[in-house]
Amino acid sequence: MIKGGVQADKLELTPDGVRSVDPTMPPREQARARIKLAIEDIEIFAKLYDRLLGKALPAKAALVDAAAELGATKESAEEAVDTFILNLRFVGLMLTLSGAERIVSKDIALDKLPPSLDLAPAAVQTSTSGSASLVTAEHAQFSTTCFYITPIGSPESEQRKHSDLFLGSFVEPALASFGMSVVRADGIDKPGVITKQIIEYIVKSRLVIVDLSYHNPNVFYELAIRHMMRLPIVQIVRKSDPIPFDINQMRTIVIDTTDIFTLIPKIASYQSEISSQVRRALENADEVETPISTYFPQLRANLV
Repeated sequence: MIKGGVQADKLELTPDGVRSVDPTMPPREQARARIKLAIEDIEIFAKLYDRLLGKALPAKAALVDAAAELGATKESAEEAVDTFILNLRFVGLMLTLSGAERIVSKDIALDKLPPSLDLAPAAVQTSTSGSASLVTAEHAQFSTTCFYITPIGSPESEQRKHSDLFLGSFVEPALASFGMSVVRADGIDKPGVITKQIIEYIVKSRLVIVDLSYHNPNVFYELAIRHMMRLPIVQIVRKSDPIPFDINQMRTIVIDTTDIFTLIPKIASYQSEISSQVRRALENADEVETPISTYFPQLRANLV
């Protein structure tokens, strides 16, 4: 940002430094300069950013290990991570989405700024309605995808906050060690209704996690489709919602959200329980039992 060292007669801002502080610069141009200085021009930060793009911010210990792997010394790795996180927040590359702090693309960060006359390509409109990016079924890697069936609700609704909490605090952390990406209905290009693409995720994804909370009709409809496929599935539900008779014979992880004092101490336990069920489901992917398979063992839906 600054040219000249301690021996120089005067210090001078670099061109990027000027753009980052000049109040007359268009907001997007100023933001690009700040992102370049804070992240892109620092080799370790740029590599960490590329590795984390589109993901929830991992635990600090994992970030410290990653920084050391990328070349930071043992003594400087923790300080580097602290600075990296602060820089991400400062330049708008870390936002709270779907119940967790996530590293977002430069386009998304720029779209949060006031409109200006800046028509550079980086200003392409990108949705930030609740997911770090939109994924079409045509580009999905179903073999490494977990589709999360959940009552989403409208923005700011109780159901949306519930879904964000479960996604960011339980589902994604539980799947971190499996190398799988989690997709929710509002993360594909036609969210909100039972479209061809949503059904395609239900029948093709390697794993489905379904949240039975709130007794949402769409959730049970989508669950029935997955049951017909007899593919790996994990069920979760909040404690206050009874599990309907038709599906209560399937193992379901019950999460007690009675109050914050009950929930917080058990977060790690719930994550571990979900991870355990995911592992069992994936290990027995060809022997999935559902209420349908119990009574009609020869009935199985197949993709032609």
